[in-house]
Formats: sequence, C-alpha cells, structure tokens
Amino acid sequence: MKNKFLLIGLLAAGSVTAQQKDYAIKDINFTQVHLSDNFWLPRIEINRTVTIPASFERCENTGRVKNFVMAAEKKGKFCTVYPFDDTDIYKTIEGAAFSLATHPDAKLDKYVDSLITIVKSAQEADGYLYTARTIDPLNVGSWVGKERWEKERELSHELYNAGHMYEAAAAHYLATKKRNFLDIALKNADLVCSVFGPGKKSVAPGHEIVEMGLVKLFRITGKQEYLNTAKFFIYARGKHPYDPKSNDSWKNGSYWQDHKPVTQQDEAVGHAVRAAYLYAAVADVAAMTGDDSLRIAIDKIWENVVSKKLYVQGSIGAKGDGERFGGNYELPNNTAYNETCAAIANVYWNQRMFQLHGDSKYIDILERTLYNGLISGIGLDGKSFFYTNAMEVRNGFNHNDIERERSGWFTCSCCPTNVCRFVPAVPGYMYAQKDDNLYVNLFISSTADVVMNGKPLQIIQSNNYPWEGNLNFKINTAKANTFKMLVRIPGWVMNTAVPSDLYKFTTNNSNKPVIKVNGQEVTYEIQNGYAVINRSWKKNDVMEVLLPMEVKKVITSENVKTNAGKVALQRGPIMYCAEWVDNDGKAGNIIIPAAANFTTEFKPALLNGVMTLKTEVPVVNIKNDETIFTEKKTVTVIPYYSWANRGKGEMTVWFPTKIKDVELISALETTQPKN
Repeated sequence: MKNKFLLIGLLAAGSVTAQQKDYAIKDINFTQVHLSDNFWLPRIEINRTVTIPASFERCENTGRVKNFVMAAEKKGKFCTVYPFDDTDIYKTIEGAAFSLATHPDAKLDKYVDSLITIVKSAQEADGYLYTARTIDPLNVGSWVGKERWEKERELSHELYNAGHMYEAAAAHYLATKKRNFLDIALKNADLVCSVFGPGKKSVAPGHEIVEMGLVKLFRITGKQEYLNTAKFFIYARGKHPYDPKSNDSWKNGSYWQDHKPVTQQDEAVGHAVRAAYLYAAVADVAAMTGDDSLRIAIDKIWENVVSKKLYVQGSIGAKGDGERFGGNYELPNNTAYNETCAAIANVYWNQRMFQLHGDSKYIDILERTLYNGLISGIGLDGKSFFYTNAMEVRNGFNHNDIERERSGWFTCSCCPTNVCRFVPAVPGYMYAQKDDNLYVNLFISSTADVVMNGKPLQIIQSNNYPWEGNLNFKINTAKANTFKMLVRIPGWVMNTAVPSDLYKFTTNNSNKPVIKVNGQEVTYEIQNGYAVINRSWKKNDVMEVLLPMEVKKVITSENVKTNAGKVALQRGPIMYCAEWVDNDGKAGNIIIPAAANFTTEFKPALLNGVMTLKTEVPVVNIKNDETIFTEKKTVTVIPYYSWANRGKGEMTVWFPTKIKDVELISALETTQPKN
C-alpha cells in the first residue's frame, strides 16, 4: 500500500519532521495499480523494453555518459552541445526506476547502479554536480558563467540539472530502497540550500524544476530546509519587468516567468515547459505551506491557459520563437510548436490542481493532453519521437519549414528522455482518495489495491477505453466497507469540450451516463464533475458506468481567427486528424460540412489498433493542373496521436466546413526547407 511504502521511505531516509500541511487529496501510487489493458500496458512494456534501453544507449553514444567520466577525471572537453545534457541520464534513470518498481530486472538494476557510480564520481567534494563546469572550469562555453550559478537565471541550467537529479534520485530510492543516488542528491541539495535563501544568494532559476525536486526530497527526508528553499525560489521571481521597447526576449523577464512576482501573475507567459513546471511547483508549495496567495495565482493562470492558450489536443506553447506561449487566443495551426515536454508538464500541473481542488475539470484537461498531445510525441515503435507536435502539415512540411518526420534523437533531446520517465507512472493518475472518498479519474483495465477506512480492498476495472465507454468495476473486500466512489464523468460526456468557452461542440448529446450497481440502475448526484455513489460495498459488488460515445464536431471561440469556419473531430477523449496515407495522398483538401455523419470501425491491424472514423464528404481536387473542382469521397480519419507512423506527408486536425477561399501555395514553398 502507498502509505506503508512512503512510511518505509521516510524512516529509512533519516530525520523526519511531521508535515503539518499537504494535499488534502492523495494520489494512489502507481505501484498499487496493475494494468491489464490493451492501450496503456503495451506502451509501458514498449517503454521498458525499447524506449529506456534506446535512451541509455544514446546517452552513451552521444557522449552524455562520457561527460560524467571526464568530470570525474577533471580533464577533457565537454563533448555534447548543451550544459543540461546531464539531465538526459537523470531522466532515463528515473524512468528505469519506475520500471523497476513494478517489473524487477536484475540486469537493468545493475546497469543503473553502474551509471550512478559514474555520476557520483563526477560530484565535487562539496556536492556540486555539473559536468559542463567540472570538466574544465576555465573553459566553460558561452552558456556557463566563470563562477558557479553566475548565469543560472539565463542559460547555465545548473539548478535545472539539480532538479532533474532530485526527481530521479527520489524515484530510484522509493523504487529500490537503495540510497546510492539519493545520497548524491541530498549532498547537492544541502549545497544549494546553503547558497540560496534569505540573506544569501537570490536567483529565479532560469529553467524551473528544482522547486519540484526539492519538494520530493522534503517528502522523503522531512528536512524543512528543502521545502523552504523551493518556496524561496518561487518568491525570487519578479525582478525583471517586461520592457515593451526591448526586442531581446532573453532580457525580458516574461520569457522565464520573472516579469512579476508569482503572486501577481495571472497569465501564462514565456517558455511553456518552464512555466508549467513552475505552476506545478507553486501548487506543491501552496499545498504544503498553506500559502493561499500562491494558490490564487495559479488558479488565475490556469483559467488563462484553459480559456485562451490551450490547443484542442491538449498541447501548450504556440510559438517556436522561444518555445513559448503566444498571446491570448494566439493558436496558429500552420506554425504550432507544442513541445512534447510541455504536454508532460501540463499533466503534472493539472494533476496537482486536482489534488488542490478536487474538481474533475483538471482531470478533463489532463486526459485531453495525455491521450492526444502527449503520446503523439512518441512513435508506436517506442524509439522515434516528435519534439514538437504539429496541427497541420502540407506536403511533408509545416509552414515553419520544419520537416514533419519522427526522429530517433535530437541534439536537444529533452523530450525523448522525458517520455521515458513519464510513461511508467501513468497508472498513478487513475485513483485518488480523501477520507472516505475514492476518486476514479482515469479508465484503464486494471487491478488496484487500496485502503479505505483502514480496510484493504481491490478494485478491478474492466473496459475497452478509450474506444468504448462501457466501464465495469468489481469490488473485492473481505468485509463490508462504507465509502463513496466518485467516478469522473468526463466533460465530453456532459457536452463540455473544455471547461471554458475556448472550444465547444456543435451539437449536444442527449444521452446521459447510466450507472448500475449489481445490475440495478441507481440514481446519483454530480459533485464537481464526479458521480457520487455512496454505499456499503460488499465483496463482488459490481458497478457499471455507461458513457455514451458519439463523434463530436468541435468549434473554436471566434477570438481564435485561425479556426474560423473550421471544425475538429473528437470521439471520447480522442482527437482525430486526417493523414495523407488514408486519403489519396492529401489531407488539406477535405471539407467537413455541418451535416456530415460518421461511421466507426476498429482496425486491430492498423497503428497497433485504432478506432477509425469514416464519412463521405466533398474533397477539393485539381484537374490538369488548372481546373479546381470538388467531388464526394470517403474520408478516413485516425487518432491524432497515431499520425506520422507510416511515413511523412500531409496531416490536418482542423477542417473547413465550406469553401470560402482558395490558398495557392507553390510547390517550392511546400517542399524546400529554408536555411
């Protein structure tokens, strides 16, 4: 059980102080949920057998491991491009630790220990660990200052590296009970806390995550200084106000959320990954210190994102210039950036918002991101990736002139290693509890071991989600147990595309969810988006939840000019797209009229098994290179996450409902990337 698991970790780590505050709602640890489904379990297995080994291999082949070896020897030349390349090893170790927690593997365990030994050898005597400086302190490159942390606010990423190390070390310790990596992290954290704080050095970390990492170390050790320093870093922001006359984004504090004190911020700005990591950490610190001013700030920022800055497939970060949020309602399709790391950070943030507030709207956003804009970032083979996730592609390129083809690695390879650490922990987002309330947030066939009212019980989920909406829950309990099951009723079931007016469905679903217990339909009330079933649960009780799944057409607020007159397609939690390979080599020529109807067909042999949608609609074609005409054709659309697994070509998420204009694009423009 999770509580026992955490208690063991706390006692073994050393001194413990009682935590006075925390999230009122606790997640059920992923180690307590054992999947048996056909959607997530294969992905977790591919991550274990393909993604993690490939990531370790690439860390070795690209010199990331060598950097640590040279740092230990204090000689050589930093042999990769970015000073944050250290984190790719940390993140892959974190993913391996999560995998080891549920799938023991002696060979992997031994290899991870060997890497940890190399990492330890690179750590300086006082705990400092940063290979870009330690290898050769006199030749550190333009991103790194001559003194420690001199360029932390800008480019050095010293605290960013530390944050990912803390997260990985915490995961490794809780998974293996070994202290070898944890002791490295604690030594570094003690150094950081001795340098930064009231009356000491102050800086707003240039790339946030150290705050989240310090909170995790606090949870393990109970050392108050770690939580205090996380809070200090959050409150260090606001020293570099936005200058509208400056064109230098590196000097305008908004790029790294340093333009205002966090408690005065009400809009998501700057680098999207940094921002969402910050907002997740703010939620952590607000929960653990009772700081309402921080909670109020991220509530406002969340509303801004969900009502003005969220892509329909759950991605964030519209602009490639600075990998950042655009202005309000700035959601272009042909230049959409949508970094995979930003989707992962968005899940972290929304999970914490749920734990703060207990409202299903946060899980609705989490689910939208998870099933669409996040897993689109990894290929079905487990070893090819997207750094950015496009919304529209013409002739293999988007309008940024970026070729849209998956890659095995990137010079800046933060996204593949981030996927490594995220995927194994997906079962941990399924359940949560508060007192005698058990929240069911995600629907995945599985067996979960939980404790309610001090009594152990099992919950066995059976379903074919996300393709079908018939959910079955079997309760295994030795003795009758009275508690409330709070089952999330997704917004898409209740005719709410997102919890704002940014996106809407064109039609309302008249079918409401049906809930049965032991075959008998029951009445239920909805609280904060959850159907509440309060009863004395007995052994072999069965609850059925029937979620109607219809194909929905999605439209955007008129404030988003790029989507005027267009629709997107959604069924259940899945967003759809048209891809060239299914539609005669094109995707940008499809029209979806308001009256279009769709049929569904599950194809087990296609893209590892997907539900396809088909319709007969007008398609624009050209005859003899000069005559434009429309003809009715059968069009097939596939889940957005699955595109670009069959070669490169056109793709689109948004479809015009009628012809209003014709855009002429030269062959040169769509097939030749610019320098």
